Amino acid sequence: MTKRAEKIGKKQGIRRLADASRLHDVFTVDHLRQLLLPLVTGAADTRRGLMQWSHDVGVEALKGIFLDDAVRIAGPLNKHQAVRMRHHWGWTPTSLEFGGRRISVERPRVRQRDGGEVTLPTVRQLQSFDPLAQTVLNQILLGVSTRGYDASVPPPPTGTKSRGTSRSAVSRQLVRRMSERMRVDLSRSLEGVKLIAMMVDGIGVGDHTIVVSLGVTPDGTKIPLGLWQGSTENGTICTELLQDLTSRGLTVEESILCVIDGGKGIRKALRDVFGDLAVIQRCQIHKRRNVRDHLPKNRQVSVDRQLRDAYASPTVALARKRLRQLLSWLERNGEDGAAGSLREGMEETLTILKLDLPPVLRSFFATTNAIENLMGVIRKTTRNVKRWRSPRMAKRWVAVAISHARSSFRRIKGHQNLPILVANLRSLRQQLDQREQVS
Repeated sequence: MTKRAEKIGKKQGIRRLADASRLHDVFTVDHLRQLLLPLVTGAADTRRGLMQWSHDVGVEALKGIFLDDAVRIAGPLNKHQAVRMRHHWGWTPTSLEFGGRRISVERPRVRQRDGGEVTLPTVRQLQSFDPLAQTVLNQILLGVSTRGYDASVPPPPTGTKSRGTSRSAVSRQLVRRMSERMRVDLSRSLEGVKLIAMMVDGIGVGDHTIVVSLGVTPDGTKIPLGLWQGSTENGTICTELLQDLTSRGLTVEESILCVIDGGKGIRKALRDVFGDLAVIQRCQIHKRRNVRDHLPKNRQVSVDRQLRDAYASPTVALARKRLRQLLSWLERNGEDGAAGSLREGMEETLTILKLDLPPVLRSFFATTNAIENLMGVIRKTTRNVKRWRSPRMAKRWVAVAISHARSSFRRIKGHQNLPILVANLRSLRQQLDQREQVS
């Protein structure tokens, strides 16, 4: 490029920058808002108008269907019939579900010659199912409050009366639907359900504690098994939950891997109900967190890294060696609280290493993340509830949240290798039996 061409290019670039600067001065944010606001408002008005028009057309079409039903049953309007068994009897409003609310639609009446009204087939079909309660539940699960429900559903068609969107009406529909779902889910038979693993954990809902159980089947499917409500996460409540599962048909005939967060009540309940068939795996993340909480801040990172490296060891012997070295270091440095926390249940945090599983399965069963994710859905679902009126209300909300979460469950990663877990659980059980016989 010649010097002359380079000079001309620089001048053109400077000119474009100057033009852009002047354009920015002219089209400020206020100017752009004034230009775009009519377009956005017009698009929104068009959408609302189109929706309103479609609703109006739908209501008129529905009235036409009602009239066709009446004509088929009672014959044409205003025409003489020699033998008429049914006759038209004016019009009357009928309540129907429409777009998440109830609206009143005029329909023709048909009466028998000897008395008694004939129900139109279309009306019977529309009233045979009631999607309003499910619509209310879906909106609440999306985070809509009972006060804001009316604004979250489309407006009623022009000239029609609507109801069922007030706070009290929405609450009644919500309670009815949630009660039905809770009754179905908590009474579901567990006969024929085979489990290879189970997770049990508790969550606080208002002033109440609810213990939840999540199972894993041999094909990797996660199944919410049940829940039990109590005042605290103690052994009695956990035992009642597990006994409820067995009363509904759940049978455990072989060793089952039980992943828990370390709660003594949960562990005791598993031992009381399932005996030696319960192979306990303590959550490694909870153990790391508990140890870290006993340490000053300047030692937390270092100790947590050593714990993480120990649990990532390829063999249980190496992991046990690293944990014992860390335990000795904590005791020598006066960290008795952290040392006691690490010593308590240390062997149960290594159960997953003893089972010699592939890395994907080992990562999944080493923690309670699966049931913690379920607890997260429960917290998200119940976040808008400001007042817990009764224990049954808390139980109802948790049951619905679990049912909602279940629809998005997927099989666990590495489920193809679950036969290895089954075989190694059986082998571990045999080793324990042999040790007991020798001792």
